[in-house]
Amino acid sequence: MRRLVPLAAASTLVLAVTSSATSAAGAPVDPATPLVSRPQVAKDLSRYVDPLVGTSNGGNTYPGAVRPFGMLSWSPTSTAGDQTSTAASNGYSHDTTKLRGFSLTHVNGAGCHPGAMGDVPIFPHPAAMGISPSADTKDEVYASTFSHAGERAVPGRYTLALDNGVRIDAAATTRAAVTSLGFPAGKPANLLFRTSNSLNGSESAEISIDPATRTVTGSVLTGAFCGRRATGNGSNKRSYYRLHFVASFDRAFTGTGTWVNDRIRPGTRRATGGEGYETGAARAGKGSGGWVSFAPGTTVGMKVGISYTSLGAARANLAAEVAPRDTVASVARAADQQWDEQLTRVQVAGGSTESRTKLYTALYHAFLEPNVVNDVAGTYWGADQRVHRLSPGQRAQLGNFSGWDEYRAHTQLLALLEPRLAGDFAQSLLNNSRHHGGVWDRWVHLTAWTHVMTGDPSAPTLAGFYSLGVRNFETRAAFASLYRQATVPHADGLSTYGCPGQCAGIRPDLAQYLALGYVPQDGGHSWGGAAETLEDSVADYALADWAARLGRTSEADAMRRRASSWKNTFNPVATPDGGYQQARNADGSWVQPFTPASDKGFAQGSSATYTWMVPHDVSGLSRAMGGDARAISRLDAFFRKPDGSWVTGGDPLRYDATNEPGIHTPWLYNALGAPWKTQEAVRAMERLAYTTGPKGLPGNDDLGTMSSWYVFAALGIYPQNPARAEMLLSSPVFPRAWIRRDGGATIRIDAPAASPDHVYIDRVRVNGRPWTRSWLTEGVVNDGGVVRIDLRRTPNTRWATMPGDRPVDR
Repeated sequence: MRRLVPLAAASTLVLAVTSSATSAAGAPVDPATPLVSRPQVAKDLSRYVDPLVGTSNGGNTYPGAVRPFGMLSWSPTSTAGDQTSTAASNGYSHDTTKLRGFSLTHVNGAGCHPGAMGDVPIFPHPAAMGISPSADTKDEVYASTFSHAGERAVPGRYTLALDNGVRIDAAATTRAAVTSLGFPAGKPANLLFRTSNSLNGSESAEISIDPATRTVTGSVLTGAFCGRRATGNGSNKRSYYRLHFVASFDRAFTGTGTWVNDRIRPGTRRATGGEGYETGAARAGKGSGGWVSFAPGTTVGMKVGISYTSLGAARANLAAEVAPRDTVASVARAADQQWDEQLTRVQVAGGSTESRTKLYTALYHAFLEPNVVNDVAGTYWGADQRVHRLSPGQRAQLGNFSGWDEYRAHTQLLALLEPRLAGDFAQSLLNNSRHHGGVWDRWVHLTAWTHVMTGDPSAPTLAGFYSLGVRNFETRAAFASLYRQATVPHADGLSTYGCPGQCAGIRPDLAQYLALGYVPQDGGHSWGGAAETLEDSVADYALADWAARLGRTSEADAMRRRASSWKNTFNPVATPDGGYQQARNADGSWVQPFTPASDKGFAQGSSATYTWMVPHDVSGLSRAMGGDARAISRLDAFFRKPDGSWVTGGDPLRYDATNEPGIHTPWLYNALGAPWKTQEAVRAMERLAYTTGPKGLPGNDDLGTMSSWYVFAALGIYPQNPARAEMLLSSPVFPRAWIRRDGGATIRIDAPAASPDHVYIDRVRVNGRPWTRSWLTEGVVNDGGVVRIDLRRTPNTRWATMPGDRPVDR
């Protein structure tokens, strides 16, 4: 029987599920309907998860052992022949079958290369220790090839047979891992701790080996996420966290050794030294680490725990989560059970095995972030480089927030399925802002600021949480802080530091935005003036809606007016064919030359994509384009090539399923009176852009964002607006689905005819009543209910097309 620990110390965030559904009026819904009916309900959900999905084709996922929202993730670091880099942003590429270690920390789907973390690679080396591992700059000696035939990845467990003869089997808890390492007979058995070799490098590292207690301890001081993205002086090459680790073994050491840079030191037990944050020759040959040796042919058991606050906390985390008699098998069983419970937030009946694999793997990826960063004692490392404790009522401090990506799908899915965790996440972001002078950063790595990307994504994120019923955070304090960030210019808003990729200012050029109604391109303090204007417009709407819910009428009115700022960068005569978003200078002139394919004034996207990024005012955008018929025609051309085939990326004039600014666009037809076109576009992207296998994701998963899009698409719903709870409707993939909100109501979606050829909605009933709207109200989403969607093979061009049935812009 596993030991129980206090909630703040628990190795799981899974709580009891309330499965009873109620209607918007509070009455029980369809109580006579059995939970299990034909088609059969999917059970043992973790068996449908394939952690290798997205490990190729730029998905940048990782396959290793991890728990839901886990701090520790045991996963390979691959090498393409450069010790200062990897074959993929998060350490593992399915196409590169050579690795130099198994690291303890990862972030799912981040796009910067090298990405984030990959701390303390551990490598089994069944040969003599000849040169310093740091001197092996091309990973020719201390690395091993492998075959995917010897690889097995399941939720919570990872197994690999290396070509050097060593077999590794590992299972994870939230903050620890248990590993078995089987060394071949007749060869040395050395285990390397490459303490300084984090993915981005390190400022310093240390290791200490104690044969008497059979332990290895150490730490690495690192950071530098996206450190080489920006130009000029904004490199982000700085340290902002130290990972501490403790590893204990069930076998005695037969030898020890360490290295520092190119010096190998057999018999020693301590070493220090970092690598720096460059790549290539500037970093090659630097660093430190150590090794322990065992008898040849030994199978070694290792238990490792980590912490971001201290070595003592790492020991406590390990002791709390791994019992003395735990094995890889016992920890893996517990992990499988936890993942099964976590995945029951969504249950489906029917559908193909392929569809279930796509759905549950996407859901798995969505539950990898945010990550627990607090210790079992409730302590965590803050952005101010100090140790803090959880706030009153907070269950976990959660880190890693790629806001520009996540607020378009991932955060809404978390709030829908895990509202209590979403509240902890909101409190975590508020805590981070307090530790960073009141600034809410766009991309929070662990708890530290990085300034990566554009906009003010915390505003739509927390407003969306609030609209979806999340209340377990300091709601008024969070609003007040975000409102101040949106209305009081900060000195960093006039800094060029980090531009273009990680400009120091959050709400850069705010004073000019307030005066002009847009962010000018020639201000030079943002990644792109037009993109920043659009992002600020979305964030302003979010604050307006949230303010209204809090009864703050004056703030709501002020921010609602500012939410129309997108109109100030919409040039109605940008091209002879119609208007587009276009960057402007401070004097009001449009930045030239211009084509819709241009990315001038935009961040990771073209004008053709960003022009549609007005989710809070689709009717206004339609009017600006010349009316619904014109907007529909333009959307049609946006999704299809001239030959009529669907496009999923690679064309700056058309839809890019691989990047966030346009991922909401397939759903815009609902607001334009052509919902059947949403149904066919969403189904086409679900089928063409998402598959099974390593190439199964269309691009960077971006901490679960792309996977979250797929979950929504498969269920036939999608957030109408990032800041609100209403959900747009499309055609579900499964005949029946249950959305079970943690601690809340259940939404059941019935689509009996769901199949690959039944793409179009014929009619809808909600709680037994006819439903003519192409969206679900906030009441249905938050209170639960039964949504019946009848599908057909051909479009119903009359359903949900009347003006009163379209989504309402507020």
